Amino acid sequence: MALAVVRDLRPEFRLETSEEVAAFEQDLLAEFVLARASAGVLDDTIRGDVGPVLGLREWFGRPLWEMEAQDLDRYFGRHRRDSASGTKVRQAAAFSVFFEFLELRHKAGIHAATGFVVESPLDEMNRPRGGTSARLRIPPPEVEITGLFGGWRCDMEEARKYAPAARNYTAARLASLIGPRISEPCLLRIGDVRWDLGRFGKVLLKGKGSRGRGKKERLVPLINGSRDLLEWWVTGPRWEFDDKVNDPRAPLFPSERRYGDGSSRAVTDDALRTGLAEAVARHLPHQVGQLTPHVLRHFAASDLYRNGMDVVAIQEILGHEWLNTTMIYVHVAKSHVEDAWIRAGQRATARFGGTR
Repeated sequence: MALAVVRDLRPEFRLETSEEVAAFEQDLLAEFVLARASAGVLDDTIRGDVGPVLGLREWFGRPLWEMEAQDLDRYFGRHRRDSASGTKVRQAAAFSVFFEFLELRHKAGIHAATGFVVESPLDEMNRPRGGTSARLRIPPPEVEITGLFGGWRCDMEEARKYAPAARNYTAARLASLIGPRISEPCLLRIGDVRWDLGRFGKVLLKGKGSRGRGKKERLVPLINGSRDLLEWWVTGPRWEFDDKVNDPRAPLFPSERRYGDGSSRAVTDDALRTGLAEAVARHLPHQVGQLTPHVLRHFAASDLYRNGMDVVAIQEILGHEWLNTTMIYVHVAKSHVEDAWIRAGQRATARFGGTR
């Protein structure tokens, strides 16, 4: 019996140029999104998967089908070493789904077109594990937060140092309204408050940078009472520090320490943390050691969600890179499980004709 030569009748597919590679990658990503949507995955979840994949591709600098386990070791072990463990776990889950898609749908085609064999770089050695930093931070209920700041504001009038007390109150209250990180008020200048932008005015916050790019800026609208708060601060207690209120370069939240020319330095986050801790000890003692500036940030996210703001808008306000991070912040306020339980009970009652 003679051996026959078998030839694939499909046209040969080769990626020859960088433009062809980029177009093919774009097609793969579009197909990935469509496949996830056809499986009934929510849009927010799909965005939460695509974001980390795009970030990994940008860091790697080459198509992801070329990635090996050692490359992902460097990504998580060096580039993302300081990220919270929960963030790394969520990124790893997104990578796992995307590489599973490549292996199931395009392993043979990618090999024929590029010579690379797709294989997920995630394994049991480099897969990030969850840690305590990924735990839910459940903020106090609204009535307790209202009581804290109500009592704190009354205390200011009798404080030994009125100006620092008012400063610490304003920075903490701002965190509970629009959720800046504790480091962000320390970086604010008078000129960063843009009273004339948008319908409410906006504040330019400088948050955590990503991939070594330095501070990442974002404009946050002065909603949820934050404009009234800052107007009160700038036209009143801020003058107690110095007369630089009209200087756009002066710190919005000054320190008692001064430069040689008499102008105020910016407050430190340690001073703001201490001010909040002392107020909590006086007005919310059962939350001592638990109600931190970061928990106030969680409270702001949950409060905005309760008042009807969608998660994508909250993500923009908080400056999160990944939507999945924002979902953790608002998760405790979601009531879809309870609502489903009530509806199920109502259906059961109607079906059997009973009463509840």
